[in-house]
Amino acid sequence: MTLACARGCAAVLGLGLCATGAAAQNPGTAPPTVIQTIGAQRLPTSSVSLIVVDPQDGRVVASLNGAVPRSPASTVKVLTTYASLDILGPAYTWRTRALTRGELDNGTLQGDLILQGGGDPFMSIERWWSFARALRSKGLRVIHGNILIDDKQFAPQTDDPGAFDGRPHRNYNVLPYAMMVNFQSIEFRLVPNAVTRKVDIQTDPAPVNLIIDNRVRFSSARCSGPSRRVDFDVDSQNGNRVSFTGALSQSCAPRSFSRVLMSPADYAFGTFVAIWRELGGEFDGTLNLGATAGDARPLLSFDSLSLSEIVRLTNKFSSNLMARHLLLTLGLEKFGAPSTAEKGAQAIADWSRERGISLQDVDIDNGSGLSRTTRVTVSELANVLNLAYHSRFAPEFLSSLPLAGMDGTLRSRLREVPAGAVRLKTGHLNGVSGVAGYVTANSGKTYIVVSLVNHQRTDVGAGEPVHEALVDWILETL
Repeated sequence: MTLACARGCAAVLGLGLCATGAAAQNPGTAPPTVIQTIGAQRLPTSSVSLIVVDPQDGRVVASLNGAVPRSPASTVKVLTTYASLDILGPAYTWRTRALTRGELDNGTLQGDLILQGGGDPFMSIERWWSFARALRSKGLRVIHGNILIDDKQFAPQTDDPGAFDGRPHRNYNVLPYAMMVNFQSIEFRLVPNAVTRKVDIQTDPAPVNLIIDNRVRFSSARCSGPSRRVDFDVDSQNGNRVSFTGALSQSCAPRSFSRVLMSPADYAFGTFVAIWRELGGEFDGTLNLGATAGDARPLLSFDSLSLSEIVRLTNKFSSNLMARHLLLTLGLEKFGAPSTAEKGAQAIADWSRERGISLQDVDIDNGSGLSRTTRVTVSELANVLNLAYHSRFAPEFLSSLPLAGMDGTLRSRLREVPAGAVRLKTGHLNGVSGVAGYVTANSGKTYIVVSLVNHQRTDVGAGEPVHEALVDWILETL
């Protein structure tokens, strides 16, 4: 490292990156094998940004268009998740609370049960059952009143969940909510019943307020054409009502699919009441929304999984909803309720200045990458990864990234690389493909790598060969 470079970058702390002589010989360009791959995929070099950094001394080993802001898709989650770890700490938890109004005597509540959402990003249906079971263990059995959901920790989400791609009922488009339960997801299973000559529709979970209009015809014909077509429609006036039409042959295998429907409050209420009754509890009221009254009495505080576990789930499986909850939580902790994405973005901007890393070209939007406005440069993502690599929370962060050929979104990719050598967050949108993370070369040294392709040919798979060529070059050359 030259003296000029030593003065120009805080290499050990990862607070800046500097270009020096390296294996690529010219750090302003990509390795020759990668350039060849870009050409073979019929991509202009202007559509590709990449950077490879040695985290031990901050050397930029190779780069191409490193300062060009691009759409990162889900690779931006490395920023959201690491900032969360560094700001909140890996042991941070969210709390879902239950409070009562009225008299609670001998297991009977003559009044309302208040469910106060704390923004838990992973209140799965199993954990929701545990929450209800914990309430039963407190002695509560009968609720002669209403259930009030307090969702005031997060500001109301005014986005259209279908605005991104016209698919509002797909799981990846679900919007954040302070009392989010099970990602609002319902699995529908359609089973032709030869005995009753009907098509049964089963759901998991089964909210008590879900209405299913089953007009699917049982067919004795072969499982083809109109005898295997089923249409799904959510009532525009009542989001709790779903209609199924079409026909399903008895020779067709049972059909399963998951969809998001109902409002998040209706979903939380309907699933809670169903579980409550399964546990032997009684309830005869309705759903209300509002803030917790000052005279409400605490009954239960239920902790989420730890932040380190949430970060792992977010990155391994690229959960948009969980990443959005993380951003809102950062805003909540720094600026108070109700939290917004703007508050979360400001919290990250303030953090980056405190840590001495420049994120001036970053538009983080909702923090998940499911956005057409999010922009970041590969150099900025590399700075974040460099900071994370030298962090006291490096073990928690690095272990959250998918392992090539082994788990998460990389389970079926890069299977030929040495086990554990490649840890990369992936990202995909229409016109976008990217990876960001760490590669341990055959020499035993670990390098930071970020590669983003913004071009319509990524929709036919042109981005992945570029990323893989870069990974192969690191493994074999450095």
